[in-house]
Amino acid sequence: MKNIQVDIKNALPFIGKDNFEKYEKLVKVQNKNLMNKTGKGNDFLGWLNLPEAIPQNLIDDINVTAKKLKEKSEVIVVVGIGGSYLGAKAVIESLNDNFHQYKHDTKKNRILFAGQNLSEDYHSELLEYLKDKPFSIIVISKSGTTTEPAIAFRLLRKNLEDKVGKAEASKRIVAITDASKGALRNLADQEGYKSFVIDDDIGGRYSVLTPVGLLPIACSGHNIQNLIDGAVSMLKLSQDGNFNTNPVYQYSAIRHALYCKNKTTEILANYNPKLNFISEWWKQLFGESEGKENKGIFTASVSFTTDLHSLGQYIQEGLRNIFETVISVEKTKSNLQITSDEDNFDKLNYLANKKIGHINKMAELGATLAHLDGNVPNIRITIPEINEFYIGQLLYFFEKSCAISGYLLGINPFNQPGVEAYKKNMFALLEKPGFEEETNNIRKRINK
Repeated sequence: MKNIQVDIKNALPFIGKDNFEKYEKLVKVQNKNLMNKTGKGNDFLGWLNLPEAIPQNLIDDINVTAKKLKEKSEVIVVVGIGGSYLGAKAVIESLNDNFHQYKHDTKKNRILFAGQNLSEDYHSELLEYLKDKPFSIIVISKSGTTTEPAIAFRLLRKNLEDKVGKAEASKRIVAITDASKGALRNLADQEGYKSFVIDDDIGGRYSVLTPVGLLPIACSGHNIQNLIDGAVSMLKLSQDGNFNTNPVYQYSAIRHALYCKNKTTEILANYNPKLNFISEWWKQLFGESEGKENKGIFTASVSFTTDLHSLGQYIQEGLRNIFETVISVEKTKSNLQITSDEDNFDKLNYLANKKIGHINKMAELGATLAHLDGNVPNIRITIPEINEFYIGQLLYFFEKSCAISGYLLGINPFNQPGVEAYKKNMFALLEKPGFEEETNNIRKRINK
């Protein structure tokens, strides 16, 4: 079976081969810190060996729970924010048919998400949509008090209880939360909700291979065992001691080497819209992990060829502080060819009998060459095809690369102290009990 490959040949000229070879020792040192749990944030490394440590009884429990929810529901609403929804959303969108939401398929339930924003219209329209549909809720929060998901869950829970009664609602709500403490744990125990545990040593953005991601993915009808198997295979690949063949070593090293050459923005590009939410998950993983102490690579993403007609202009000729990482998919599921047209008004007969996938590949190659000519370093991550196994590989590849990249920067890649800044201001503005002093201070500030 093939594996994900990382190709850095189009980035090396911007670094210099001799300079890059120095990273072999640096990367191996940081990998050792990671594996020996001697680096910063070592109390949040539960994800590191997780893929091969997931017990079979947990996988079975998740699949049984998903089956029960699907039997009771036309719609399953996943409530969470950040890593508590992005991982599941990324995997589900990558594996689903592009038009699944418009198709009536009794074998697959519709998975919707809530609690990832504070839009009044979004929540109102969601409740209106659910009005005549049987639904269940998967609520994900360690504490149960994070503002966005807590508000969404309060609204959805009330709606569900009013519709089917508290006893039946308790059978349609699954909580994924702390093992022993927090508001959601207390509520789940009180109401008798089925629950799964978020381990204390796994942060949200590294939680996709825990029940946080696995239960929604199973509810969407995808094979979580294959996903886990892919992650296990990448875990083993990432233990390869050869610097030149270890994909995690290569990607971590080249990113940091480019950063040291003032390439401070990484653009993740894909040529398949199924991967758009993989990019969103990746942006959170790396942005929240590395953006500390006035350091870090800014993460951005584009969907090609669509964005070649918009942001492509900036990539080609804008500020030269960027580099590009392309996720390239080798094999498509379809076989769609361009037909010949007698009139040839669009002048496309030269493409007759060619697969659209081939044309897409030529667009990818053409864009890569153009961007290289525009002095944009290019990293290429090739995945053989989009399925559970290779998406599992990709997820673990990025997770471990992110950890080593953070250590190369000298920061803790597993905390997120900056995320709390906006919350303190919001709580003060909303006059939350306990924030009286902050409320007075912020009022003085905004009324100057």
